[in-house]
Amino acid sequence: MIGELYADALAGESAELEYVDGTRVPLEAARWFEPIDGDEELLSRCAGPTLDIGSGPGRLTAALTRRGVRSLGIDITPRAVALTRRAGGFALLRDVYDDVPFSGRWATALLADGNIGIGGHPEALLRRVGQLLRPGGTVLAEVAPPGTRSRVDRVRLRRGRVTGEWFAWATVSASDLGRVALAAGFTEARCWPAHGRWLARIH
Repeated sequence: MIGELYADALAGESAELEYVDGTRVPLEAARWFEPIDGDEELLSRCAGPTLDIGSGPGRLTAALTRRGVRSLGIDITPRAVALTRRAGGFALLRDVYDDVPFSGRWATALLADGNIGIGGHPEALLRRVGQLLRPGGTVLAEVAPPGTRSRVDRVRLRRGRVTGEWFAWATVSASDLGRVALAAGFTEARCWPAHGRWLARIH
């Protein structure tokens, strides 16, 4: 049901993200289709083959392809993969913990749009991403502003009375990213503001 509701949101249906305390916020899936202010800060730093993890409808994967950067988007939703391909990018239906092509050979991995929260365990996620990168590879991520409380929430998707399963999603503050990155086996994490977003380079 998570995938179905997410796919429907990508198709234009309204959906909400619901927290265990009852708080609901709109799932603004439409914003992932078009360039977002700050994207250039990520795209310009993608050196060499790039893996876009949780690529959604593929705006970044397709943008890299247009620039001549070899890139691959992976997502757990067939509609997202189809949208990425339609936009001109290469994409596979794949979980980051599955068998990913060219494992150990990617120069850059993207965790945009807060995707460092995937699975609710950012240290484990970064450790896995490190396995996919070649030696000296870089993770480019989007994190929460400094001073934000890093946390793990239980959330689910909702459309009216239809709900998906609960899943874990992490928020990582720029203030805490260095510690998380070191625990995952990286040596450095640098964060900077860009058009209202906080981006990070981890290597």
